[in-house]
Amino acid sequence: MARFVRWTALAAAAALLVGGCSSGSSSDDGRGGGGTSTAASPSSGSSGTTAALPSSLTAQKLAWGRCKATDDSPAPGNDWQCARLKVPLDWSKPQGETMGLGLIRAEARGGRRIGSLLFNFGGPGAPGVSYLPSFGPTFAKLREQYDLVSWDPRGVGSSGGIRCRSDKEIQAAESVDTTPDTPAEEKAYLQDAVDFGKGCEKAAGKLMAHASTTDTARDMDLMRQVLGDPEMHYFGISYGTELGGVYAHLFPKKVARLVLDAVVDPSADMVGHAENQARGFQRALDDYLKSTGQDPAQGSRTISALLKRIDTRPLPTSGSRRLTQTLALTGLTYPLYSKQSWPSLTSALNTAENGDGSELLSLADEYNGRDASGHYETTTHSQRVISCLDSRLRPTPAETRRRLARFEKISPVFGDFMGWDTAGWCHDWPVAGQWNTPPASAPGAPPILVVGNTGDPATPYEGARKMADELGKGVGVELTWKGEGHVAYGKGSDCVDSTVNAYLLNGTVPKDGKVCAS
Repeated sequence: MARFVRWTALAAAAALLVGGCSSGSSSDDGRGGGGTSTAASPSSGSSGTTAALPSSLTAQKLAWGRCKATDDSPAPGNDWQCARLKVPLDWSKPQGETMGLGLIRAEARGGRRIGSLLFNFGGPGAPGVSYLPSFGPTFAKLREQYDLVSWDPRGVGSSGGIRCRSDKEIQAAESVDTTPDTPAEEKAYLQDAVDFGKGCEKAAGKLMAHASTTDTARDMDLMRQVLGDPEMHYFGISYGTELGGVYAHLFPKKVARLVLDAVVDPSADMVGHAENQARGFQRALDDYLKSTGQDPAQGSRTISALLKRIDTRPLPTSGSRRLTQTLALTGLTYPLYSKQSWPSLTSALNTAENGDGSELLSLADEYNGRDASGHYETTTHSQRVISCLDSRLRPTPAETRRRLARFEKISPVFGDFMGWDTAGWCHDWPVAGQWNTPPASAPGAPPILVVGNTGDPATPYEGARKMADELGKGVGVELTWKGEGHVAYGKGSDCVDSTVNAYLLNGTVPKDGKVCAS
């Protein structure tokens, strides 16, 4: 994924999304036979099997207890319980070394419990243990019949969270120009990418090669068994839709009800994702400009001119840091995730035009998970490790330069950044990638609800139809919301929320192609 494919950008502003709108667990259901189970082949991407899982994994009991505070988030209330799940480090060697995953849950409140509903909030790299409680009110209706469950995927947060750089190193890297204009800037940009990869390799160790989406999908199925659920109920958001598609591909017979909201296009490779995002963010920016009475073309030219001036001469701020072009673009991007935050974009742009970068820097810091003390969250570190292990594509600088004109045609504001991002994101990465595009076909699976938002900047609307088609005829069922911002559920549409709730709570499958107006 390019850097902007992330629900995690909104972690620091959970209210922005939501406002828009101890007992032990039983063991496996026994289908594995004698406390064992089979898993899909880790290398083939098919529904083949490997050696049976040992009962030490399938029959483990989760010791649910009080959740603890972390460096990045306070402890949730007593309504939430936490536990750890043991999974194989290397799924091709299920009898070998193991690692622990952090889990969180809130037990169902109603009398007609269906089972567990697993949530992945995207990224990749979103820490579900800290995210799920933040969105508890959004999912209150679903909690009437489900235990709400999330987890920190491998390489994230409490599950061997990977930190590739110190806070001081992260801040120092802000001076690197991510849209290089000279050979010297290009050299520095690519060297920074190499250094980042080496830092990840040192921090992650063996996990560097075992934190892929496929690995996490297999973790999910073991989680399902240990939670005592015969089938999977799942709500995937943003990158979580890709994870859900991979799970359905690997385990189509274990699918019960899956919701995929803010859908990643499974037919796009790394370059295709970057093009999609350039298109999606430009579309969102155009909608924002129209809402303020501006001509989108002229407004984009004005913003591009501002960014070019900042590239030459970074803006002063209220503190000691200066607003670079990359930070300005990040600050510009952040409010596009939600229509509610568009006024903050207007204020920040006006302030920057007057020579003060403070407001855009503040928005960039929120996006990057930087607090007032200078401490950074590491979701982007995990994101990079996971996405570079997934994607085998490694565009060269020469290939990137040839593509820049196309990117700039797609988006005069975001194209240059998105184009260069494809070259730097996994440049000279220490571990090879696994696929060009993620497998998502799921023949034999029951209907899976795929939700697309026409104004989504990070996972453009077109991806929903492509995911529905990839899942297969009779499997992928598309629901469209004519809205703005990233994600549809919980954003103020009664039509979307009631359709998703009816599907998850009652098994009611809407007609493929159903449309919800704003």
